[in-house]
Amino acid sequence: MEQQTGGDATLTARVQSVLHRVRAFDRRRPLVWDAALTGFFVLAALIDARGGWRNIAANPDVPPDLVVVLSLVLSVPLLWRRGNPLAVLVVMAPAVLVSQWTGALLQAALIQLVVVFNIALRLPLRRLWWAAALLVPPLVVGAVRFPRGSWDQLIVAPLWAYALVALGAVVVRTRQEYTASLVERARQLEVERDQQARLAAAAERARIAREMHDIIGHNLSVITGLADGGRYAAAKSPERAAQALDGIATTSRQALAELRRLLGVLRDEPPAPGTPPELSPQPALADLDQLLEGVRAAGLPVRFTVRGVPAPLPPGRQLTVYRVVQEALTNTLKHAGPGATASVEVSYEGGAGVAVSVTDSGPALRGAAPARGDRPGGRGLTGMRERAALYGGTLEAGPVPAPSGGWRVHLSLPKDFVT
Repeated sequence: MEQQTGGDATLTARVQSVLHRVRAFDRRRPLVWDAALTGFFVLAALIDARGGWRNIAANPDVPPDLVVVLSLVLSVPLLWRRGNPLAVLVVMAPAVLVSQWTGALLQAALIQLVVVFNIALRLPLRRLWWAAALLVPPLVVGAVRFPRGSWDQLIVAPLWAYALVALGAVVVRTRQEYTASLVERARQLEVERDQQARLAAAAERARIAREMHDIIGHNLSVITGLADGGRYAAAKSPERAAQALDGIATTSRQALAELRRLLGVLRDEPPAPGTPPELSPQPALADLDQLLEGVRAAGLPVRFTVRGVPAPLPPGRQLTVYRVVQEALTNTLKHAGPGATASVEVSYEGGAGVAVSVTDSGPALRGAAPARGDRPGGRGLTGMRERAALYGGTLEAGPVPAPSGGWRVHLSLPKDFVT
């Protein structure tokens, strides 16, 4: 049974392959196929016109020249059956009418079946009514002029043949339209897939840009602060200058390690089989102390306060809190000026979420609040807002009202957020 099934499958595959080649050739060279089909029917009609038509004719005394002309009129127009099959049937209808009227009853009239098939296959289905109007009168004329048997045999049987041929064409047409719809659907899915891939790539580029901005911006700001402090301390306190250089080295190594980790994700070559990937955890709330120590070493005093009972947060939310604090303190290092201080307050809102406030009070900020926003092309505040929105949170950034002055960044993340 299995061998028979396999043989049937092989035979079906071969038939499908042959049909596919025939259709492909027909699409490339339609005139060749049309000429071959028309030539076959012309040859058959002329062979029948040599005398075979008399075997079924009701009147064998019809002039042979008229039979030849009628045979050619019934067969040659097939060459144009694809372009306008209804017009071809209009040309054939008078020849069939003459054949029925004279009693020749030429079998070439059956070529109309091919034309009916093309009408049902290529034209709107309502055109079949026009085809019926051209097919019925010759049948009626033949039945009236040369009655042989019942009306069912002379009229109904041929009409059933035309109807079955039209039905077969409708089935083929339906399958072609269904196949075309599947092809179009596949094309649309490919377009949607490419669009989704482009959107995913754009989102990934944006995410990497945020990470690069946070890593490079923060660490370079810390290094700049340490370098400025070391330059001032070099003349009076070499020990303090050496400490500043140590801080610069430590911060640089941390920045390089983070950059290597981030850029390692972009490598095209996968790791060798059996080699564990070089991974390191993303920063979390536990790393805030180290972050603040680096900022303090750069010369910015920072006060850190935790309110409420700490609640466990998913890694993604912890990374968001860390990056927002990092970006806010980096902006303070860049824009607050000498003598500024900062405070970081993490508040757990009764288990419902977490809120973070980063406030600084630098004299340079008084009256210059707009300078703290994103400059053209900047990604600081934009990146923080995108991170907050990713988890359904909100981020507010703006100047602190007079008289204290300064700048405040406030982040609020809910406990649960369903996208």
